[in-house]
Amino acid sequence: MRPRLALVPGEPAGVGPELCVRLAQQAQPAELVAYADPDTLRAAARALRLPLELCEPGQAAGPGRLALVPVPQAAPVRFGEPDPANARAVITALERAGAACLAGEYQGLVTGPVHKASINAGGIPYTGTTELLAGQAGTPVVMMLARPGLRVALATTHLPLRAVADAITRESLEQTLRILHAALVRDFGLGQPRIAVLGLNPHAGEDGHLGREEIEVIAPVLTALRAEGMSLEGPLPADTAFLPARLEHCDAVLAMYHDQGLPVLKHGGFEHAVNISLGLPYPRVAVDHGTALTLAGRGLADPSSMLAAVALCARLGARKLAA
Repeated sequence: MRPRLALVPGEPAGVGPELCVRLAQQAQPAELVAYADPDTLRAAARALRLPLELCEPGQAAGPGRLALVPVPQAAPVRFGEPDPANARAVITALERAGAACLAGEYQGLVTGPVHKASINAGGIPYTGTTELLAGQAGTPVVMMLARPGLRVALATTHLPLRAVADAITRESLEQTLRILHAALVRDFGLGQPRIAVLGLNPHAGEDGHLGREEIEVIAPVLTALRAEGMSLEGPLPADTAFLPARLEHCDAVLAMYHDQGLPVLKHGGFEHAVNISLGLPYPRVAVDHGTALTLAGRGLADPSSMLAAVALCARLGARKLAA
């Protein structure tokens, strides 16, 4: 059986709608059902001069057809110009698709890029889709980004840098590593995943001279989890942890904060990188780029990350079906 995936374009004025239109032009490894405003998808298709026929879930077949659950917007879309009036529609699409995944209607969720500033300007407190879906599911979630040859998970996500050190506790780090380890086993089929754990400070603290988080927080957690059988290396200095010779011996890297690990991953393969939420009851994979407002509606956006997100979510969904 082919997995069935929910698809949410994200910010209407960004490139998400046109990426969904491009998905509809070719055969996909899963049945896709979009949660979006139909007029926005049609406008994206006209801008790209591509055919698009929207149909009921279960009826899509063939190039140019896309199944749709309508989520109407408050205002017509103007590509490149986010409208806070449409913030509620963006969040509603995510919430409805997430709820359907929790109810077992889909085996996974693929999401396009959102515009955080526009959502907050619309009066909806919002830090990220990962956090939104975690709150809806009532479960802790770990963000992991991946491209061919590298997976990078995050101990903290969308925090100001000055708040990062306080957010990394023994309890939170242990929880993150357990979620990461379990997902690598369950979702990626790794029997004994090898995880490289970065330090927080330069040179991993330099034996306490540049910070004591490695000594007082990170190392004790790694020691305890190694005793349970986990394969963990670290805490490692971040400036040498991504050397190719070191990466050959690990299945994932755990970075302590957002910009410690993600610039390396994106530099080495931005077009094919995706964002995965680990710990949800269903697979969720997102594009690893922003709304690209300057490209929206012009047919210039590279669909590679969206195609990679669908392909990975389909594989994870197929494993879920098989289980």
